[in-house]
Amino acid sequence: MTSRRTAICLAAIGLSAMIWPIGSASALDYPTRPVRWVVGYPPGGATDIIARLIGQRLSEKLGQQFVIENKPGAGNNIATESVVNAEPDGYTVLLVNPANFVNASLYANLKFNFVRDIAPIASFNRVPNVMTVNKDVEAKNVAEFIAYAKANPGKVNMASSGNGTSVHLSGEMFMAMTGIKMQHVPYRGAAPAITDMLGGQVQVIFDNMPSIIQHIRAGSLRAMAVTTADRSELLPDVPTVAETVPGYEASALFGMGAPKNTPKEIIAKLNSEINAVLAEPEMKKRLIDQGGAPLIGTPEAFGAMIVAETDKWKKVIEGANIPKVE
Repeated sequence: MTSRRTAICLAAIGLSAMIWPIGSASALDYPTRPVRWVVGYPPGGATDIIARLIGQRLSEKLGQQFVIENKPGAGNNIATESVVNAEPDGYTVLLVNPANFVNASLYANLKFNFVRDIAPIASFNRVPNVMTVNKDVEAKNVAEFIAYAKANPGKVNMASSGNGTSVHLSGEMFMAMTGIKMQHVPYRGAAPAITDMLGGQVQVIFDNMPSIIQHIRAGSLRAMAVTTADRSELLPDVPTVAETVPGYEASALFGMGAPKNTPKEIIAKLNSEINAVLAEPEMKKRLIDQGGAPLIGTPEAFGAMIVAETDKWKKVIEGANIPKVE
C-alpha cells in the first residue's frame, strides 16, 4: 500500500511539473492570436487616435494585430461593460480614459465597478484641458479673471462639451476652488461650444487640448492657463491654473486595462511592451502632439492613478450637486 501511495504521489508531482511550464509558456508566448482593443468612442477622435497609435506599434512588436473595436454609447459605459464581462485571457483590453473615472460617480445604475473590475495594465499619457477665453474678455490672466467673475457673479458663461464631461468638471473644480460663480452652458460636443466661443455668446471653456489648440494658435481664442500640474510642451508660455490656484489639477488620463483576473504574467508582458513603445522618440513626439508626454510606469502605479482620479471627480460631482444619470 505504501509503495502504491508513493507511486501516486510521484505521478502527481510529475504531472504538476509538466503542467507548470505549459502555463508559463502560454503567458510567455502571448499573444498567439489577435487582441481586441475596445474603445468607447467613434473612430477619429482623440481617444481613438491614441489607441491606434499605440496599437499599431504593439502589433508590429508582438506579431499579432491589436484590432481596435469602437463601441460608442452610454458615455463610454457600453465599451467598459463589454470588457468587464470578457474572458480574462489577455485577448480583450480596454482603452481607459477620463469617462471611466467620472462615470463611477455620475451614473446611478452601472452594472460594474470600474476600480474593482478592470485590472490596470499601463498608463499612456495625461492631456491637459485649456482654460480658454474669447477675445472680448478683458482679463489677461487667471487672477484678473477670478477678480472679474467675483465682481460679476453669474454673468460669466462657461461653455462645456456636455454635462459631466471632463470639460464641464474642470470648470466646476475651478469654481469650487476659487469661490466664483459662472453660468454653465452645456453643448452637444466641443464643436458647437467653440462656435459660440468664437461668436462671443460664452466667455470661457476648459476644453480638451486637441480640439481647442488650433483656435489658440490662430489667435481667434486666447489660452489663459492649462489645467495640468506642469506646463504643456505644446503651449510652453501658457501658465498652469495651479500657478494662481494652488492644488488645482485636472487632466485626461489615458491607459490600457483588462478584465480582472487576467493573468499577471500577461499584464506584466503588456506593460513592458507598452513602456518600450512609449520610450520611442517618434512615439513620444506623437503623444506630445496629442497634448501630453508619455507616462511610463508599472501597473500598480497606473492603478493608484485610477483610484486617485476616481476619488477626485467624485468629490467634484458631489460638491457641485451634479445630478446622477439614470
